[in-house]
Amino acid sequence: MTIAILPGLAPLAARYDAFIIDMWGVIHDGATAYPSAVATLKALREAGKATLLLSNAPRRANSLVETMTSLGIPRHLYGEVLSSGEAVNDEIRTRRDPFYAALGQRCYHIGPEHDSSVFEDLSLTLVSDPAQAEFVVNTGPWGPDDTVADFEPVLVACAARHLPMVCANPDHEVIREGRRAICAGALAARYQELGGVVSYRGKPDPAIYELCLERLGVTDRRRVLAIGDGMETDIAGGAAAGIDTVLVAGGLHADELGASVPGAMPDAGRVTALCDRFRLRPIAAIPALAF
Repeated sequence: MTIAILPGLAPLAARYDAFIIDMWGVIHDGATAYPSAVATLKALREAGKATLLLSNAPRRANSLVETMTSLGIPRHLYGEVLSSGEAVNDEIRTRRDPFYAALGQRCYHIGPEHDSSVFEDLSLTLVSDPAQAEFVVNTGPWGPDDTVADFEPVLVACAARHLPMVCANPDHEVIREGRRAICAGALAARYQELGGVVSYRGKPDPAIYELCLERLGVTDRRRVLAIGDGMETDIAGGAAAGIDTVLVAGGLHADELGASVPGAMPDAGRVTALCDRFRLRPIAAIPALAF
């Protein structure tokens, strides 16, 4: 299947009733909102399209709304918001999944204080030493310049005790104000190399897309389009859920696609090569979220 290279979503919009849109790297970079993305949210709303913002952020959805507002993106421009942190909170609270039912109550947190909303309304005891823990919740690095190697001692200590890990952000990296930074997924991958057992919640898990469809009120997934900048998360997740996808080229894969200059159209040959490498076929690639 040919991958169309388009300037924006306008040629595709009529084919879909609902849009699942990634946040970080597509709508903003954590510090600045992308003007074309804000205009696109407005255009989709005016066209009567339903939107759901889906993020692998390891925080509750309400904190993501607060971030969007602080970046000047009005709440009325988008619909539902769902995060991997919200999904983790729900799993630990309900204990429906056997993995989560067996976790216990004493939790060691790998991650910064600003991710603590993932623990809201949970009956857990947070401990400061892995030796006291029954499981680990990994929300990512403590600082933007951290490396996986910085976490080796604590990961080794947790693995030595065979502590199950909950990864609240499957992403391996993100672009933060133009710089690459590791995410919880990179730490979880290393933990698995050490023999640790990890449960991921978020993209590309097909289960989170079922929740998206439920919240959107859409039964025909052929009328839903998922948009994101990560092949391993956004594009793989949409494909696994049977949903059409569009790749935003000016994000995680910008250098590889020849789209590192903002707004630059990606090279068609490079897009095909990237998709071949991942064995995935988005229906189109666009330079940025634009209409």
